Amino acid sequence: MAEEEVKTEEKKSLEDLGELTGQVSSEDTPVETAPVYEQKLDQQGRAYATGKRKDAVARVWLKPGAGRIEINGKEHAQYFARPVLQMILKQPITAADRADQFDIIATVRGGGLSGQAGAVRHGISKALTYYEPELRGVLKKGGFLTRDARVVERKKYGKAKARRSFQFSKR
Repeated sequence: MAEEEVKTEEKKSLEDLGELTGQVSSEDTPVETAPVYEQKLDQQGRAYATGKRKDAVARVWLKPGAGRIEINGKEHAQYFARPVLQMILKQPITAADRADQFDIIATVRGGGLSGQAGAVRHGISKALTYYEPELRGVLKKGGFLTRDARVVERKKYGKAKARRSFQFSKR
């Protein structure tokens, strides 16, 4: 009988602890729903996004159009002459199946050409999700919304480069 009294006291004290910490019983907790994403457009009806890769930063505007891609005032094929960079640039558009539906204007600064192509790709992906939030799942699955955080490692003192040592000489 004494054991039963201790168990009921423990139960009572555990319930009291739950109330003190602000925890609610499982019956009272609301079911969490997935976040709803809204369309984000400026006054001209364009979606704006910033994309980053290595040291390159791209500002991208997306609007309905015939499928023109302009980068720093030049046509994308002229700015990115290598076919690999053009393919990287168009990946989110082809994944979303919106090939000739949007005009894209981008300004990109910093880094090299491959970093700039990756930054524009990231910016296009984000702008597509701002214009059409239902495309988020397709672009997320393709890995286009994730910012590639790899950057060049800094040079350390006492080293020729980031990790390379000076040549060893016995004499």
